[in-house]
Amino acid sequence: MDTPKIFESEYRFCLILWEHEPIKSGELVALCKEQLGWKNSTTYTVIKRLAQRGVLKNEDTIVTSLVSKDQVQAAEIDELVETKFEGSLPAFVAAFTRHQKMTQKEIDQVQAMIDQFRKGNGP
Repeated sequence: MDTPKIFESEYRFCLILWEHEPIKSGELVALCKEQLGWKNSTTYTVIKRLAQRGVLKNEDTIVTSLVSKDQVQAAEIDELVETKFEGSLPAFVAAFTRHQKMTQKEIDQVQAMIDQFRKGNGP
């Protein structure tokens, strides 16, 4: 199953959900009001919309996610690489590293991931 597209405001909502799930919908509404400044009706609309798209489920007023933060982030990166870099991961990495300062520790972490991938163990 493909990971459903989650838009920016929905992603901010999902960050709250992932941190607190499983959570009662009323508690989620209160958190969204506090952290996002949303009206109650906005939160309930987002819950309904994301449930229809298979991102979460709202069962007996308990909201839980059906997709993880990692899945959503991976899908976003895949889409970015495909649409902006013609599917070329090396082109994406080259563009990223040209415009981002990386510490030696970050470089070592990336190298360790590459080394693991080469060994066939994946990241």
